[in-house]
Amino acid sequence: MKLATLRDLYVAELKDLYSAEKQLVKAIPKMAKAASSPELRESFQEHWEQTKGHVERLETIFEELGKSPKGETCEAMKGLVEEGGKLIEEKGKADPSVLDAALISAAQRVEHYEIAGYGSVRTYARMLDERGAVHLLQQTLDEEGETDKKLTELAERVVNVEAARQ
Repeated sequence: MKLATLRDLYVAELKDLYSAEKQLVKAIPKMAKAASSPELRESFQEHWEQTKGHVERLETIFEELGKSPKGETCEAMKGLVEEGGKLIEEKGKADPSVLDAALISAAQRVEHYEIAGYGSVRTYARMLDERGAVHLLQQTLDEEGETDKKLTELAERVVNVEAARQ
């Protein structure tokens, strides 16, 4: 895809995010299953539901643009998901609380990637006067930020405390 205009970049970045979210819809249930902490498992399950909503919001934006969301693979998310997959393979070998701490760390890498991406496309949408998209993208950006905060709180209050005892 050529990037001759800000709109070209906007669409390319939206496609990247769409690919990222679709990958996460498949990956998050595996992370939830690998978690030993009931609170962490519940957090992953809640974020999985949100992630399906993120996909729907992106599809709405693409409909409004008259474009297809498909055609790109988010290589960065592919790598992050692969790293998470390696952690999941440690289930049964690693201490459960240490594995939970590692899963939170992996999940927060994902959240930070998404926060950066959604912040950028939200700004592009604002500059391109895509008001409906700005609102949808801001909703997702807010949810990603809240998930990151919840993961930090869970790590500091429970998971990392338990892992430090090992």
